[in-house]
Amino acid sequence: MAERQFALLHGHDDELTSDDVLFTVSADHSGVPDGERHAAREAFFSTGQPCLRTSPLAKTYGWGFHFDADSRVALVAVDSPRYAELVEDDAVTKHPAMKSRR
Repeated sequence: MAERQFALLHGHDDELTSDDVLFTVSADHSGVPDGERHAAREAFFSTGQPCLRTSPLAKTYGWGFHFDADSRVALVAVDSPRYAELVEDDAVTKHPAMKSRR
């Protein structure tokens, strides 16, 4: 899951929404054909789905996500200058990755 999410997001800042990423990874994993993706997407989101805060990219590998005003997502390395800028910017709302239940 993390590898596919990373491939979709890395180098594609602000192109996809988190819903795009979550559905694409699920549909790819399930082998949903392109012609059936619209209906499959509606079915996928007809029930609650976890957000990217539950992603292993954030929880395990320490990546950050930045969402623009149109809810498109960018992957931000925790050790990057951009991450530091976002952390220091009081105008940016921050949410930690969700912890795993144990």
